[in-house]
Amino acid sequence: MVLVACGGDDEASDDAGAGGETPAADEASFPVTVGEGETAVEIPAEPDRIVSLSPTATEMLFAIDAGDAVVAADEYSDYPEDAPTTDLSGFEPNVEAIVGYDPDLVVASADPGDLVAGLSELEVPTLILPPARSLEDTYAQIEQLGVATGNVGPAAELVAGMRSDIEEITAEVPDDAEEATYFHELDANLYTVTGSTFVGELYTLAGMTNIADDAPGSGGDYPQLSPEFIVSADPDMIFFADGAEGGVTVQDIASRPGWDALTAVQQDRVFEVDSDIASRWGPRVVDYVRFLVDQRVALLEPVG
Repeated sequence: MVLVACGGDDEASDDAGAGGETPAADEASFPVTVGEGETAVEIPAEPDRIVSLSPTATEMLFAIDAGDAVVAADEYSDYPEDAPTTDLSGFEPNVEAIVGYDPDLVVASADPGDLVAGLSELEVPTLILPPARSLEDTYAQIEQLGVATGNVGPAAELVAGMRSDIEEITAEVPDDAEEATYFHELDANLYTVTGSTFVGELYTLAGMTNIADDAPGSGGDYPQLSPEFIVSADPDMIFFADGAEGGVTVQDIASRPGWDALTAVQQDRVFEVDSDIASRWGPRVVDYVRFLVDQRVALLEPVG
């Protein structure tokens, strides 16, 4: 996932081009090429003016000690508190507005409106880090940013710490624990996630089974479930991410027709989750796993 071509080092370049590991050094040599194929981007020198158009990338950059180089972040980059949030859009990027910050690296999660082509004409390298489909994708992207910013060591330390923390946290769920099912609500129209998604993997690590995986004709990784199916599946726990922006409350869920009989409702196991933490694939996934495991372990305790 991380390919590095170091200027003046043909042997290192050949190894990287063949899919070799990123050199285990605390500092990266420049220029470097990050990525492979059509998504590969060459970064000529260590960047000191980074524009982030991805809230997840912003979190990653600050977590690997590259935050001081971030001069502007998109409108949704609200974490950490000292992130330089602006009105820049990652969904409808304005190349002229981005270039106004004189960046030597732009990081985004997608390439809408020919963002990469527009910045390339101005010789501004753009690194695209798409939504992760697994934790391994998260780790790889953190390492990519480490190489791209010259922060290889801090990135490696962050990944190692995340791996260790998640392993330690998930070990709290006994291997022989009885099955626990869940429903993760994205919005009041009952769109959800399956276990094949990034967030679904986190629930699986916490020892939970997704009811959407058994839904008939669910339609992809983000299906819309019927109220009747959810009632018949009777999940042990309900997690909803549409509380803040969607205005949904625990009481709203409990008052839906037939939902008052659900095990999750009757046992007060309906939980509002932070939609940002639940939807971003950055370092705070450790916090989300911690939250999920706490609820999973609590389910093992006798009711009453």
